Amino acid sequence: MKKIVIIGGGFAGINLANSLANVNDFEITLVDKNNYNFFPPLIYQVATGFLETSSIAYPFRKLFKGKKNIHFWLGEFVEVVPEEHKLILSNGTLLYDYLVFATGTETNYFGMENVKKHAIPMKTLDDALNMRNILLQRIEKATITTNKSEKKKLLTMVIAGGGPTGVEVSGMFAEMSKTIIQKEYPELANLGHTEIYLIDGGKSLLAPMSEKSQRYTYQSLEKMGVQIKLNTQVVDYDGEKVSFKDGTYIKTKNLIWAAGVSAMTFKGLPSESYGRAKRLLVDANNQVKGAPGIYAIGDTCLLEGVDEKFPLGHPQVAQVAIQQGKNLARNFKAMQANKPLQPFSYQDRGSMAIIGKAKAVADIPNQKLHFDGFLAWAMWLFIHIMSLINYRNRLKTLYNWSVAYFTNDQSLRMIVRPKEKEVL
Repeated sequence: MKKIVIIGGGFAGINLANSLANVNDFEITLVDKNNYNFFPPLIYQVATGFLETSSIAYPFRKLFKGKKNIHFWLGEFVEVVPEEHKLILSNGTLLYDYLVFATGTETNYFGMENVKKHAIPMKTLDDALNMRNILLQRIEKATITTNKSEKKKLLTMVIAGGGPTGVEVSGMFAEMSKTIIQKEYPELANLGHTEIYLIDGGKSLLAPMSEKSQRYTYQSLEKMGVQIKLNTQVVDYDGEKVSFKDGTYIKTKNLIWAAGVSAMTFKGLPSESYGRAKRLLVDANNQVKGAPGIYAIGDTCLLEGVDEKFPLGHPQVAQVAIQQGKNLARNFKAMQANKPLQPFSYQDRGSMAIIGKAKAVADIPNQKLHFDGFLAWAMWLFIHIMSLINYRNRLKTLYNWSVAYFTNDQSLRMIVRPKEKEVL
């Protein structure tokens, strides 16, 4: 029986573990700093109060119930000792035959310490809850402050990053400002709509998607009242003012940071194992360069020069992680049976992003198809509901979305256990 240790329980790690469940040849330990799996594409809906935490998260131990060869360890990675096949964690040690890094990514502030200190990240479930608490507190503060300049800064939202997360958050804020803010905060009703800015350093929104998707997204957000600033780079943020490379600035208390991610480094791995953005260099079977017996899958790995469609590496998206997790499971089984390994080949199933109610875009590259509007929105809802980890999550999310669709509202805006309590 081979001992496999998986670091990280996201899309890649979960699919690897589940694909090896109840296979007698393997004893699997999944290590994660949280005791739950969560669905990152929907954390912004938790952050804006349209979904509750349990709709997109599920405990690992309940998920692995009945899978006799899978164990869960709540802990954090400290160091790997490859020559001893030993893993040092924050609360113990593990021995392994195969070690798999599936840790995903972390927020990238591009070396801007002030931005890191003052901006609101959008990467983890903790970030989402923290964002919800902070923004709700600031809206409440805006209802009682008499200083007009301060009130405007409290209500101005700046979102950095024109990818799917930035677009989706901007659209959600735009809809909330016209419905929830106007209805539930009479003290703010005479101020007009909240100012919402979407900032990106590139020349278009949703850069990896088709021109049709980019154009539809830009036009839809503009109609919703979002002010879009392209070719604009954030260089500083002191908690009061977002400064840009061209010398302009926006006064705001709220900078939502969705501008980039980077992989992590792991003590014990040689420097030649890392490529661009700290991603681990792997071969076609996802084995880490210069580290026999150690593998990497998902956002944390970089496979260059193998897949002709993606010569510089695969995009850091969920489908890559899912497919790599399943492919590595097949290869582990093949190794046990002394059969040939199957090199990883990514099947691109398309990209999509939601903009607002009945507004979304979807591209399916293999068929060269583009969808937008209500049909793309319905596709987005279906794909995301079916991607949730179990039926319980799917039913709760469907219920919450149905309520939000028909009422333009949701009653989940509670300020609960804020990380940093702000004084009103």
